Amino acid sequence: MFDTHPGHQEGPDRALILEVIEAAGECAQACTACADACLSEESVDSLVACIRSDLDCADVCAATASVLSRQTATDEAIIRAVVEACRVVCERCGDECERHADMHAHCRVCAEACRRTQRACDALLAAF
Repeated sequence: MFDTHPGHQEGPDRALILEVIEAAGECAQACTACADACLSEESVDSLVACIRSDLDCADVCAATASVLSRQTATDEAIIRAVVEACRVVCERCGDECERHADMHAHCRVCAEACRRTQRACDALLAAF
């Protein structure tokens, strides 16, 4: 879809932007599913912080993917701020899910998605 935009621009950041869009979309899905799975665990009381982190991360990742998908009249300061927020929320959610990864496979998978998105955001931020 990104390539069909009549105003799309070529450049070294293009591949990095696409990587963040893809990673953030996958992370949003993983975090949403992890939060739902946490709600089904017997030890749900011990997963409240994880659920909150998952939901925050899912929302920020979805917003990041949407903002980066828009190519008309982009504002680099806004792009940087959104990507930085995504990086931070993925770092925190990854940390939280890793605490539960040995007991819950869904937390392990979610932490992996968070780390991939965090790395993609780091690479894009370094290119600015």
